[in-house]
Amino acid sequence: MPKITIDDKEISVEGGTNIIAAAQRLGIEVPHYCYHPGLSVAGACRMCLVEIEKMPKLQTGCSTLATEGMVIKTIAHSAKAKAAVQGVLELTLINHPLDCPVCDQAGECGLQDYYMKYGLYNSRMRDAKVKKEKKASALGPHVMLDQERCILCSRCVRFTHEITKTNEIGIFNRGDHSYIDVVNGRSLENNYSGNVVDICPVGALTDRDFRFQCRVWYLQESDSICPGCSTGCNIKIHFNVRRRHIAGGRRVQRLKPRFNEAVNQWWMCDEGRYAYPSIDENRITTPSARLAAAHQRMDWRDAIDQMALALREALAAYGPESVGVIASPQLTNEDLYLIKKLFVDVLGIAAVDYRMPPNRSAKNDDFLLRADRNPNTLGAHLIGLSPFGKEISTPRILEAAAGGRLQVLYVFSTDLVAVYGEAPIANMAAHVPLMIYQGTNHNRTSTLAHLVLPAAIYAEKNGTFTNYAGRVQHLKPAFAPLAEAMPDWKILCKLAQALGHDFRYADEEAIFEELANSQPAFAGITYAGIGSHGWPIEKERVLSFVTA
Repeated sequence: MPKITIDDKEISVEGGTNIIAAAQRLGIEVPHYCYHPGLSVAGACRMCLVEIEKMPKLQTGCSTLATEGMVIKTIAHSAKAKAAVQGVLELTLINHPLDCPVCDQAGECGLQDYYMKYGLYNSRMRDAKVKKEKKASALGPHVMLDQERCILCSRCVRFTHEITKTNEIGIFNRGDHSYIDVVNGRSLENNYSGNVVDICPVGALTDRDFRFQCRVWYLQESDSICPGCSTGCNIKIHFNVRRRHIAGGRRVQRLKPRFNEAVNQWWMCDEGRYAYPSIDENRITTPSARLAAAHQRMDWRDAIDQMALALREALAAYGPESVGVIASPQLTNEDLYLIKKLFVDVLGIAAVDYRMPPNRSAKNDDFLLRADRNPNTLGAHLIGLSPFGKEISTPRILEAAAGGRLQVLYVFSTDLVAVYGEAPIANMAAHVPLMIYQGTNHNRTSTLAHLVLPAAIYAEKNGTFTNYAGRVQHLKPAFAPLAEAMPDWKILCKLAQALGHDFRYADEEAIFEELANSQPAFAGITYAGIGSHGWPIEKERVLSFVTA
């Protein structure tokens, strides 16, 4: 490992580490535009120039690798490097429009930040600016292009060439007439197109969904996990709860990928990125009971009491086989553990499952997106929510309900109509005295249910998911649940207490501690150990449960 010195600070780095990466480990900023750790090195922007002892000329920090004994001065310690970077900034800004007041990148723009830090020069530009052809031009369904703002860093070009391998974007023409555009009139429609907005250092590529919705300085952020598939991409939720008049009152303004080398690196798919409207739209906000063809609001106490009474009567008169529970791998490990504890371990109900027939239209791609569009399928399996073994028992539960053999059917966060069709589920609901739907959003199944309970959605929840590879990951709440919605585990605890069982937990961490102590696959795992990048369950443990 070569030992180098950067701005009088020594560090040992792995062979092949460039100067930018080495400086970042020391907390030293080397300004750059074209360099991105997930892409090949282009050396195009010349912003990362540094002074290296015994080298007569300035070197680019992105393409220069650390070697033993190297002594480096960055822009903070080298007048020569600072003058060069100021010159590069001046050239970069020569044809740049003064769009800052209307540009969505304002507040998180590399040009703004570096000019204020390292520029502050008096412009010598007296010639007319070179105008570009396309302004506010749609490259595809999600991305807008302003060619005048582009600094030709080539990040977007390299992304579509190296990561998605779809090659939609290229650089055309030469010199100061160069511009980026789609190739041969194509549309930027790959399932990872939103990432080019994330990596654009300026306002050339903006998100059509976020454009003109909210200024970034109004946003707060929270770490979470994307629930869109079993990969469990690490994300940041950018939200605004202080100025509800913005963006039609939506709390969540956008989702951004959060770096995790072991899961999604710097990226996320468009399917997950643009699914956030469901956090605020069409939400179930209060408990309700179906009377005739309509639902009537009720308070939580009455809803819990009605459920508890129905369960007690069914169990006393017909036994545990008269109750069915359909859980969901959209729920957290903590929620699923309490479902198992209450319904399987305490009440002795065997008709419990979480699995649905595979969605044949959902496919894996060759990158992040997986055919299993649930974040916690493996977690549900490891917790033991499949008492009938490998056979998917949900159809058997629904068959028992349609045959009049169930008195209570409890459905969690699963739109059965979307899976099995409206006629079979409507017929089934007509033969069950009490069908309960507990979930986040209205759907056709919630409409058919006799009792509907509002649950907190993932952006409002604290808890953990277990992804397909066995990595337990922590999601944190961005804000409080909407209206009267509650986390699923709290609803389950209230129901258990109404049934006379002492389910009392201080928080989700207390539930997970009990889960880890009782379920061998999770043994030894703690919230502190999970941290921000997850805890990988040993493969031997995962395989022993999956193949059991």
